[in-house]
Amino acid sequence: MTLQVGCLSFRQPYAGFVLDGVKTIETRWRPLLAEMKNCTLAIHIAQKDWECDEWRNVLAGPLGMDGRQIQELLDSGERFGRGVVAGLVEVGYTWCCPEDQTEVELKELERAALLTGLSQKYLTRLSNPRWLQQPLYARGHKDVWTVDIPVQLLPSSSLPTAH
Repeated sequence: MTLQVGCLSFRQPYAGFVLDGVKTIETRWRPLLAEMKNCTLAIHIAQKDWECDEWRNVLAGPLGMDGRQIQELLDSGERFGRGVVAGLVEVGYTWCCPEDQTEVELKELERAALLTGLSQKYLTRLSNPRWLQQPLYARGHKDVWTVDIPVQLLPSSSLPTAH
């Protein structure tokens, strides 16, 4: 038996940040996840790394992590390697980040997204992150695709319920 869910590829370290619950807002230039509100999304860990490291400044600055804590977080995100479906999250509301945010509101969103420069990007709340029992090897795709996850790989808190 399998659970069929939408899946999205994330580059590291963001895939690990999402699954470890540190990144709770996903950012995109278009409302990619808007149609998935109140649905479960599988997180695929891409082969490539994210090209910038502004996340490091957010972790060290507003989140107050030291070098050891940051390295532990990075190591945790690599537990299953690359090219795998690694976990699940719940998708919340998607909105376009307005340019007229207060400084306090913007800093809070940047902390949740682990990214700066959010103006005019589409933001989506992510919640209830959980790692699979084992990785599911899969080739990544552009945008959202469908993946079948064997139920034995699901975390015990993610077993499907009858609707």
